[in-house]
Amino acid sequence: MRRTDPQGHGPVRYGPPIPGDGLPVLPELTAELAAAAGRPDAQPTGGGPALLDGACGYWARRGLPAEPDRVAAAPGAPALLHALTAAIGGDVLMPRPCAAWWAPQVRALGRSVFHVATPAECGGVPDPYALLETVRRVRAEGGDPRLLVLSVADDPTATVAPPELLHETVEAAAGEGLHLVSDETWRDTLHRPHDTVLLSPAEMLPDRVTVVTDLCGALLPPGWPAALARFPANPAGDALRARVLDVLTALGARIAEPVAVAAGYALGEPEPVTERLTAAVRLHARVATAVHRAVVGAGCLARPPRVGRHLYVDLGPLRTALGAHGVGDAQELEDHLSARLGMPTPGGHRFGDDLAALRVRLDTGALLGDTPGERAQSLTSPEPLELPHVRSALTSMGSIFDDLCDDAQRREPPR
Repeated sequence: MRRTDPQGHGPVRYGPPIPGDGLPVLPELTAELAAAAGRPDAQPTGGGPALLDGACGYWARRGLPAEPDRVAAAPGAPALLHALTAAIGGDVLMPRPCAAWWAPQVRALGRSVFHVATPAECGGVPDPYALLETVRRVRAEGGDPRLLVLSVADDPTATVAPPELLHETVEAAAGEGLHLVSDETWRDTLHRPHDTVLLSPAEMLPDRVTVVTDLCGALLPPGWPAALARFPANPAGDALRARVLDVLTALGARIAEPVAVAAGYALGEPEPVTERLTAAVRLHARVATAVHRAVVGAGCLARPPRVGRHLYVDLGPLRTALGAHGVGDAQELEDHLSARLGMPTPGGHRFGDDLAALRVRLDTGALLGDTPGERAQSLTSPEPLELPHVRSALTSMGSIFDDLCDDAQRREPPR
């Protein structure tokens, strides 16, 4: 029976959060937050001097020099994208699929979102020819595309855009007069950092790129909202930052002082922070590789995960078997797998993908254990995949996908 009641399936209110790391909070971060817990105020709009200095140091170590008057902070990347969209105006282009939180910020302002196809090798960055075609079509229909949002280290696809593709897309966007917002939330979670080349669009087109990073991607727990924006170092960048600060002020989007103190500590990247990040990335990379092996072995399609705490899986080859369970679209697939796996499994429609496509994002944080002790053990174990709770979670997930594969094979017509 097809779904008729939309309650509980709203595209915004029931959309997925970004993938959490599933790990206990770093004790040093907890100490910083606790020490500042008596401070009742929020930071100034856009962030205080210490936080902005920390942001400049963070970006300088990644080859993106910045000054405090070219940076702004807000309680989460959604607030920054909302403010940037309001400040720039016009319609917005995004890759298909894209992070679940991007489009709602644009649509909340009454602006139009146009999704652009990505190439076969990665997500997060539109195909340059598809981008040009979409821009010209939108303008021919009376639209006003001004902004392209992209991500070189991508949620939901867990891929990293090749530099040559990124360069072609950035050139195409520049030729059409678009401003770019580069979401670099996941850039510090590369699974093989020494074998992966990650470039920021701001290195290629510094005058037209605003970089946004949400610190919950690598440095802070998801419940401690803090994000940064780095603006172009030119008069247009100055004017854009001023408009963004106006919008953030109107929204009351200021970071709580204790969170800002913890964020400033994390941005300095002291040894406890870098050691935890390295260990967490290594753990999630190993679990993601195991999940990828399981789903591909069951006949699904998935690009190898190269970044983040997730992977994006296409169950289209198992459509016949899923149809026998009443699954015919991404929402029904989300419902079915969330119930079977016992963990949130957001469908591809949450990320701007086609509702008819049977795609989901699988997050690895849910596989690290049910208790703080189990999750801490996953982090410190030299062989986390051999821990009973991790092995059990992976085995259970693999069995569910294998059952679907077996069912699909049984339903194949005889040749």
